[in-house]
Amino acid sequence: MSNATASNVMLITGPSPGGTAPPKPTMREVFDAEEEGLVRFAYGLMGRRELAEEIVQEGFLALFENYGEVENPRAWLYRAIRNKALNEIRKRKREVLDETAAENQDDEREAPDEVLGRLEAAGQLQLLIADLAYRDGELVRLKYYEGLDYKEIAQRTKMSVGNVGYRLHHVLKGLADGLRKVGVEGRLG
Repeated sequence: MSNATASNVMLITGPSPGGTAPPKPTMREVFDAEEEGLVRFAYGLMGRRELAEEIVQEGFLALFENYGEVENPRAWLYRAIRNKALNEIRKRKREVLDETAAENQDDEREAPDEVLGRLEAAGQLQLLIADLAYRDGELVRLKYYEGLDYKEIAQRTKMSVGNVGYRLHHVLKGLADGLRKVGVEGRLG
């Protein structure tokens, strides 16, 4: 991290313990310090890079419009990006449900409440993945979004193949536990 970026992060994260509040960062400083992390955050929620970048761009535009009233730009942006991503996920669920209903009018194999349940579970899973530590989220992304095997993941992350398998096992177990806590059960209970 460059000295300029480090100082930007300090400006955006707030005062040091016992210190006075630093001056409010400029929009440029906020953008330079937060854009990359916000795109990763939105990507974790959405699963698509283009959508993530679009949502982050919309978030910065909204921040620009409200900058005078915003005390903590970093927190405001993360909350705005999360809300925009959830709205987009809900919108896409409705579109998929409408398309699915049209396609399945004559085919009664899957009830609408089953489709909705599956989509809600997928949305919950995206939220849980977004809350993972960066390293764990990266492992999930490489394995399930990019389709890499353990050896390829190990090469990219500089981890051993055994450690990749171990971490993924525990991450997936944690995700399953998280889904159970919000009421999502697997097909086998």
